[in-house]
Amino acid sequence: MINDLIKLMKEQKAHLDQLLVLLQVQKEMIMKKDAFGLEGLVNKLSDCSKKIAQEEVARRKMLNNSSIKEFVSNAKNKDLTEIYSELSSTLEKVIFQKETNELLIKQQVSLNSKILEMMNPNRDMKTYNSYGNLSR
Repeated sequence: MINDLIKLMKEQKAHLDQLLVLLQVQKEMIMKKDAFGLEGLVNKLSDCSKKIAQEEVARRKMLNNSSIKEFVSNAKNKDLTEIYSELSSTLEKVIFQKETNELLIKQQVSLNSKILEMMNPNRDMKTYNSYGNLSR
């Protein structure tokens, strides 16, 4: 069972590495403002995420929904401990890259909306409110 788990975790790590590479490509496309490239990358990211989720479900079935952290500490298997630590660090990198990409996208959307607002300002009549400030 431990060998099957190690094999499954190695496959999961390979897919996480692939996801990390895709997220780094996504970051480069965000920085270059390549909207069409980003659109093409969506399916690849989705497929990779589905594979990782399927492997996670298989791992949970293998462990009967028990904690992987407890299982690794109780198993006292060097290979299992190594692959678990590699998997954890890769997962942290993936999460960090995903959050970075989301932040960059939000920045770009905010910038675009401000530019559009400057190009086409609100033409409504501005009036003063009860505090003496202009209301919009």
